[in-house]
Amino acid sequence: MKYLKSTKNVVGYPLLILLVIGVILNQASSQETNTSKVKFSKYVDKKGNISLPPNFRMKMVHLGSWLVPQGEASGFHDVYTEVASARAYQQTGKFPDGATIVKELRPSFTGNYTTGANVKSATAEVKQWFVMIKNTQNRFKDHPNWGEGWGWALIKPNNPLKNISKNY
Repeated sequence: MKYLKSTKNVVGYPLLILLVIGVILNQASSQETNTSKVKFSKYVDKKGNISLPPNFRMKMVHLGSWLVPQGEASGFHDVYTEVASARAYQQTGKFPDGATIVKELRPSFTGNYTTGANVKSATAEVKQWFVMIKNTQNRFKDHPNWGEGWGWALIKPNNPLKNISKNY
């Protein structure tokens, strides 16, 4: 009560409240703006260009792997997505709008081990990444890398910031 008896402090108290309310509203507004930017996908810019998610092996869940034994796409294919996208797929059988799928393709080699002969293993080298973004809203309809409900990117290790795909 001593604080409120001073005229100087009584005037300052409402100003302090207004200042705090202003800061809270500003933060809420900036968070709303940030989430609206990220709402679709943080790996897609305004023009529809897709980027490789940084550190995806640590931030995403591994859906599975398979081996293609021969041909240009030979090697191990490891597939990742966001945890929320995997949960949505488990519940609905469909990937949600904005879901990201990263397929990493790595060469393989064959060796004899205690587990058996001619065992295929993946190398640490990466041949390429495919990045796909689910697009249920038909965004970027004039962009050649978007179609059939997905955005597509092909990224090579020598330039991980560039999508070399010409169309989906």
